[in-house]
Amino acid sequence: MTSIVPDHAVGSVPPGTDGRTAGDGRTGTAGGGRGDERAVPAPLAPRARVFPSLAAVYRAQLSRARVARIPLLFVATFQSIGIMVLMRGVVDGGSEARAVVAGSSVLVVAFVALNLLAQYFGQLRAGGGLDHYATLPVPPAAVVLGAAGAYASFTVPGTVVTAVTGSVMFGLPLTHLWVLAAVIPLSGAALSGLGAALGLLAPRQELATLLGQLGMSAALLLGVLPADRLPAPIGWARDLLPSTYGVEALSRSFDARPDWTAVALDLGVCAAVGVLALAAATWAYRRAAVR
Repeated sequence: MTSIVPDHAVGSVPPGTDGRTAGDGRTGTAGGGRGDERAVPAPLAPRARVFPSLAAVYRAQLSRARVARIPLLFVATFQSIGIMVLMRGVVDGGSEARAVVAGSSVLVVAFVALNLLAQYFGQLRAGGGLDHYATLPVPPAAVVLGAAGAYASFTVPGTVVTAVTGSVMFGLPLTHLWVLAAVIPLSGAALSGLGAALGLLAPRQELATLLGQLGMSAALLLGVLPADRLPAPIGWARDLLPSTYGVEALSRSFDARPDWTAVALDLGVCAAVGVLALAAATWAYRRAAVR
């Protein structure tokens, strides 16, 4: 009988691999004679890198803040300018005027970066928003840094307007206001890290809101009032507040001949506190995300 299988196909199939019985009576398979061969798992997608994830979170948070937080930024700026107007009747000039203007300017950063960010992360934890971020291939540091950077960037217009208005009101020079380019991001990083940590560690959303309000009140009382007018124990608490060093750096820049070494030292301390605060916020995010 004539076979319908081509001759070259018959010769190319080795024994024991085409499903027919091999010489020892076992059924052969394509996997080397075993019928329980497991499928090779598909390779996983590469892990998301920190900086692209950070940029994506930053853009998303900045877009959200631009829509929802503009009225609150106006309130923060108006509040700081109102405090300077009230202090104008008490403070004539000199070091006290510099402290008032610097403290009121950094207060805008504290209102947004500390108070609102504590409320945001408290709400995110209470509403299950952390579960959404936990399902994304985004590193925890990118979530914290992206949100903190967006809220700190959002304070730039209000801080600049407050500093310029206060300088004109108290007759302070505008020459060295470029220091704000370092004061805003460093103070914003320190206060944002603190606000994020408070919001993530608070067991309830209401407590996170309360802690944010208390932090902003501390920045108001300890930052705006001149340091030499405060009692010694309160002065020690002032030294522990992250925004204090940004206030000191901005206040020194109003001098006719600023001590740039002291300014750099204050900014360095503020940067170190910011790194520690953001690291604590990242740890708090990991802790809250796995619960």
